[in-house]
Amino acid sequence: MKKFIYDYFTVYMIIMNCLHYFSPKSIFIMGGGEGSTARELLRHRTVEKVVMCDIDQEVVDFCKSYLVVNREAFRDPRLDLVINDARAELERREELYDVIIGDLADPIEGGPCYQLYTKSFYEFTIKPRLNEGGIFVTQAGPAGVFSHTEVFSCIYNTLRQVFKYVVPYSAHIPSYADIWGWIMASDSPIDLSSEELDLRMKQRIKGENRYLDGQTFTSASTLSKAVRKSLEYETHVYTEGNARFIYGHGSAHKQNQA
Repeated sequence: MKKFIYDYFTVYMIIMNCLHYFSPKSIFIMGGGEGSTARELLRHRTVEKVVMCDIDQEVVDFCKSYLVVNREAFRDPRLDLVINDARAELERREELYDVIIGDLADPIEGGPCYQLYTKSFYEFTIKPRLNEGGIFVTQAGPAGVFSHTEVFSCIYNTLRQVFKYVVPYSAHIPSYADIWGWIMASDSPIDLSSEELDLRMKQRIKGENRYLDGQTFTSASTLSKAVRKSLEYETHVYTEGNARFIYGHGSAHKQNQA
C-alpha cells in the first residue's frame, strides 16, 4: 500500500506539469534503487530515456532479482541503470533533462545524501542540468502538523531561493505512520487543474492509477493552515554547514561516535 501512494506522488505530478508545456522525454532519478519510480515513469508514453542513478549496488541487485513487480522496468531498454553517487554522476554528464527526481534517502546525520538537499546542490548541480521548462521534484521528509518543521519546511524555503516556482504537497503514507511531503520546483509556472490532470493521465499513461487523480492531487497540494504558515515564515536555508536532520543517524555518525 505504501509504495504505490509514494511512487504516484513522486512521479505523476511532475510529469503532468511538464505535459502542460512539452512532452517529457529524458528523466534522471537520483536514488530509487528498488525500481518503483522508474516503473511508474516508464508507463508514460512520451518518455524515451530514464537514467536511474543509485549508490547501492547490493540494494539494486537484490531488487532486480526479487521484486517481481519491478522486473519489467529493469528490463526496459529505455532504462539506463547507473551505480554511482548521484551528485558526481550529474556533474559528470553534459546532457540536460526534462525532469530530475530526488527519490533519496532521508536527510539523517551521517547519512549518505543529506548534501543532496542543500542550496548549493540545487543551484549549481540540479538547475544547470534541467532543460528550459524542466521540473525538479524531491521527497522532502515528514510533513505532518508536528513533524513538518524537521526538514520539510526548510527544504521548501531552500528551493525558493533557487527556483521561481515552488509547490509543496503531501499525503499520508500508512507504513510511515505520518504525512509525507514532496516539493516541485521550476522556473516555469506550475499550474494544474484537476480536469487537466485527469485528461493528461488518460492520454499519456498506460493503464489506470489505483490512487491518484486530479481531485486527489488538489487535496494533496492544499496544506493545512498550520503547515502553510510555517512554510510562509520559514527562514532556514539548508546548507552542508547548517543542515537539519530527521530522527536517526547514518553509519558515518555511528562510526564517529565509536
